[in-house]
Amino acid sequence: MLNDFKAFIARGNILDLAIAVIMGAAFGAIVKTFTDGIIMPVIGFLTGGIDFKDKVINLGDMPVATPEQIAAAQTAKQPMIMYGQFINDVITFLIVALVMFALARYAVKIFNSFAATPSPPTGEEVLLAEIRDLLKTK
Repeated sequence: MLNDFKAFIARGNILDLAIAVIMGAAFGAIVKTFTDGIIMPVIGFLTGGIDFKDKVINLGDMPVATPEQIAAAQTAKQPMIMYGQFINDVITFLIVALVMFALARYAVKIFNSFAATPSPPTGEEVLLAEIRDLLKTK
């Protein structure tokens, strides 16, 4: 069993997956900052100052009219439906999906065009080309 575990861990795919998870977490933080700091203020401006994260449906008995009251109700474990946070998360998801689409569609193609350089011909290929050229002249 220990040898199987070592073989599993030593696979290159596991290391690639670990790197992808770490990069995904870092990318998630960037997208969250982009959404909270740039996109949501613009949406708030366009909607007359609405801040979605403060939109809740109160199911408890504590008031939740201000962000401070919402935080106090959350601390007190009051039941609330936080649909505004859901809207923020949907917007974040859509931004991530758009960025991933752009990466898949454009950046990977551009990267592959730089990375795919043709290899020089082998000695055998050079010799065959010379023979071909000699046969063409006859």
